[in-house]
Amino acid sequence: MLNSTDVFVIGGGPAGLAAAIAARQQGFRVVVADGAQVPIDKPCGEGLMPDGVAALEKLGISVDAESSYAFRGIRFLSAGLAVDAPFPHGASGMGVRRTVLHRLIADRAASLGIDFLWQTPVTGISADGVQLGSRKVSARWIIGADGGSSRVRRWARLDAFHKRDCRYAFRQHYRVAPWTDRMELHWGRHGEIYVTPVSKDQVCVALISRDPKLRLTEALQRFPELQSRLEGAEVSSAEKGALTATCKLKHVSRGNVALIGDASGTVDAITGEGLCLAFSQAMVLADCLRTGDLARYEHEHRRLALRPLLMARLMLLLDERPRLQRRTLQAFQKRPKVFQRLLELHVGVLSPLHLALDGLTLGWGLLTA
Repeated sequence: MLNSTDVFVIGGGPAGLAAAIAARQQGFRVVVADGAQVPIDKPCGEGLMPDGVAALEKLGISVDAESSYAFRGIRFLSAGLAVDAPFPHGASGMGVRRTVLHRLIADRAASLGIDFLWQTPVTGISADGVQLGSRKVSARWIIGADGGSSRVRRWARLDAFHKRDCRYAFRQHYRVAPWTDRMELHWGRHGEIYVTPVSKDQVCVALISRDPKLRLTEALQRFPELQSRLEGAEVSSAEKGALTATCKLKHVSRGNVALIGDASGTVDAITGEGLCLAFSQAMVLADCLRTGDLARYEHEHRRLALRPLLMARLMLLLDERPRLQRRTLQAFQKRPKVFQRLLELHVGVLSPLHLALDGLTLGWGLLTA
């Protein structure tokens, strides 16, 4: 029976498994515990940006073409207007079902010799280990990867946050061939809909709004172009819902405990950056565990979140503002290079400092659109 380990990860979703893999790559013995069983599903847009695909590859995980779909840019649509841009340098994003991705990450973790305690709820933590009911496992490091409602965060007294702004997300799949090599974002008066191709015959459709009662079937009636694309298509999954929020914590570590993924703060799903951020955090955290310096993890965690938080603020400016949506798309149509640079910022090719001049250009465009 397992009684001790170097690193104990609480939460076996993609963030927890990524943290476990990265720690194992640094030579640590690692245990992962979760009350669920593989594969773990979660409502999300199921699109990885190019930097997310690159981060996944650094963890030694590849997704075959049959189980995914490569998309090569982003398209914004609103009230008959559309703008799009390819990813820089010919890069590709990837749409993949959450359950498929989770199983692949779990298989990679198992191949590295990581120990799993599936269907094993964690009941508490202490300075020297993790409590599993009446049983205790000693651990040098404890990683909380148990989601936005993290108990580890509460146990470690890390649940103080600067701001929390919630919206509601609902996701469903349709059996239809993708009609574009872009991930589409349809803007509307009462929310937005993401469409991500996840295979050669299936798309993921995700609604985000501030209305907890609004569902996809009703919302699609407000997006006639998209509704016509999906007309007659078989619904291939049950509708799943979740909260999405921007939540910035004051601290993400205390003593020998560190938080990762949604447990460490969230960025609104409008950015599509959740998984990429978690994968990047995992690699930084593992290196900080190697050097025993969680203070550096605090610093690096804030740095990694800077760009996604900025993108979330920019994107949320358009939320439920149809006039601003229209004028913004008109400005992008007149100045396509600005939209291209915004996408380059989104995927990490440009730093936020480069946005200042483009912001002035876009502002002028909005005034003259």
